[in-house]
Amino acid sequence: MTDLTELDAEFRARPVEGTVNLAGYATASTPLFDGSESEAEDELEAMHEELFDAHELLFAEEQRSVLLILQGLDCSGKSGTIKHVVIAMNPGGVRVSSYQKPTEEEANQHFLERFRQNLPKPGQVAVFDRSYYEDAIVPAVLEPDAEDDIDRRIDEINQFEADLVEQGVTIVKCLTHISFDEQRERFLRRLRRDDKRWKFSEADIETRRRWNDFQAAYGRVVGQTSTDNAPWYVIPADHKWYRNWIIAKILLATFDSIGASYPQPDFDLDDLRRQLEPPN
Repeated sequence: MTDLTELDAEFRARPVEGTVNLAGYATASTPLFDGSESEAEDELEAMHEELFDAHELLFAEEQRSVLLILQGLDCSGKSGTIKHVVIAMNPGGVRVSSYQKPTEEEANQHFLERFRQNLPKPGQVAVFDRSYYEDAIVPAVLEPDAEDDIDRRIDEINQFEADLVEQGVTIVKCLTHISFDEQRERFLRRLRRDDKRWKFSEADIETRRRWNDFQAAYGRVVGQTSTDNAPWYVIPADHKWYRNWIIAKILLATFDSIGASYPQPDFDLDDLRRQLEPPN
């Protein structure tokens, strides 16, 4: 099994003076894997059973929990990761939350409030498809006068995550990093398909026009929130099969680092076996 030390060395965000230059992170590379797409898919299928068993230990122990944050631009594979990786875990212990623009009621609350409601309970894995990071990234692009608010939110996010870690939550943050050209190809495929077209929004075109601004905003926020307790992993996402393979690896290594074990109830096993024996 690949351990977290090796994964950290390869994928952990490397801020320089508080920011991450995403242009320096490859989107089509396949670190730690030199096989074919079909081989990666076969390995992922095998990892499904490992993920289920590893999550089962966490679920049974019911002491610690995992929060998986999937952040990235449209078509970078957040939903695909849930479909192909998260699906392997016991649905009874997994909570998936997908976040869009806040409602009017949510917008009048503290920005973290709607996320607090979906945090994992002990033994659970919670998955955020987009997250509270949107509340710092989007204003950094669209609200040039919001600098003080952005800095305040970044500070609050760091404190929020530090508190979660203190409470026994292991946080895994994956930025699915896609290239400008690959996003265009995925948008075009989406527009060609009747069953995918509904996912497209004309606002996606405006986001592409401001690509460099969004890359800078992501770099700033990731750079200032990749901490020792809650690091960011920058995931090359141009190849869907590789994205799924490496995030599964990261999750398995995370479960292994937690070291959960099955609880052993204080039963009198011999007495219980006697009681379960068939009557004479």
